[in-house]
Amino acid sequence: MSADSKSGLAADRARAEELVSVSRETWKRLERFVQWLVEWQQSRNLVAASTLRQIWTRHVADSLQLVPLASEAKIWIDLGSGGGFPGLVLACALVEHAGARVHLIDSTAKKTAFLQHVTDELRLPAQVHRARIEDFIPAFHGAADVVTARALAPLPKLLPLAFPLLKKGAKGLFLKGQDVEAELTEASKYWTIRYNLVPSRTDPRGRIVSVESLQPRRSAP
Repeated sequence: MSADSKSGLAADRARAEELVSVSRETWKRLERFVQWLVEWQQSRNLVAASTLRQIWTRHVADSLQLVPLASEAKIWIDLGSGGGFPGLVLACALVEHAGARVHLIDSTAKKTAFLQHVTDELRLPAQVHRARIEDFIPAFHGAADVVTARALAPLPKLLPLAFPLLKKGAKGLFLKGQDVEAELTEASKYWTIRYNLVPSRTDPRGRIVSVESLQPRRSAP
């Protein structure tokens, strides 16, 4: 990595620390996670290459902002964990939370291998599942406090995936961009949704859809 790249990452890291507040130990874990991600990215497409210069703000801080929205939650399920956002970042932040567990779901072998590597090396309270979401959720018999997703699918496709967890009492925290209103309008044709829209700390156009309850309408597919 060039000197300019390292300088840019340092500045981005400083900006991330202004946006979110976590322990010093959490920042140390996240620093190792980011180092590994940059290394693995050279041979595996874990995140869009164009976003690496803003990895701390665009990916890490963006994920960390979910923690205070469910501060008492113990069991988290992250759908489509990919390169670890938000699930692996959440696990880094929840190490000090007694009883916390983050289930990381992804069907791609190269991504789950990375998730497992970081989980093992940092001894995170996480469990990696290489599986399709449609297969994993029906087989998950425990109770979840929160279900998360980031850049996985539009809400009309995402809500049916998360519904089995939401109907059992899980809270949905879904990171969304500027099209969130259109997604909610379309999803509302098929679902009765009780939700809050939380402004993103990292993207002025972004919103976090906090789903408190979800019920299918008669016209739901």
